[in-house]
Amino acid sequence: MALSWTAAQDLWELAEQKGKVLHEEHIELLMEEFAFLKKEVVGKDLLKGSLLFTAGPLEEERFGFPAFSGISRLTWLVSLFGELSLVSATLEERKEDQYLKMTVCLETENKRPLTWIEEKGPGLKRNRHLSFHFKSGSLENVPNVGDNRNIFLKDQTIFVQKLLGQISEVELAAEKKRILHCLWLAEEIQKCCG
Repeated sequence: MALSWTAAQDLWELAEQKGKVLHEEHIELLMEEFAFLKKEVVGKDLLKGSLLFTAGPLEEERFGFPAFSGISRLTWLVSLFGELSLVSATLEERKEDQYLKMTVCLETENKRPLTWIEEKGPGLKRNRHLSFHFKSGSLENVPNVGDNRNIFLKDQTIFVQKLLGQISEVELAAEKKRILHCLWLAEEIQKCCG
């Protein structure tokens, strides 16, 4: 994964020039939880939503700015609700306590608010809390939907399908667009918090 929108674009151009396949691992999109969410969200009119991710502390020097180290959550939101716009972003950081909280306010193309929060610090367990409100009801959590078995094998299979030309140009273009959009958003979030 590239840690900037420009670097990702450069990688895609280089791959195209050399006739190579560029593949970004998207384990988060192969998880059972995401499959459940996708099924629950499809066709529903979002009113507002939020996604909070908590975990123990991470070293930014090793894992990048939180919008990049947490890009899988951003990818979930973009994959579920389409292209998003950045409204605002803040970063609360207490290095001496190894604590950080990034709060990002996003908007769907229909101007529906989505809040994404990454909170990391000692004692925080790795967890995802979500709340999506639709005209037809709410989704407040994801039930235990089973193991995420063979997700790395599934990802390898997708890569092999790309190598063999078994994935359509339309699907490849949509994937590239989504990836670049997520990286662009992450970069804009970082600038906003700068």
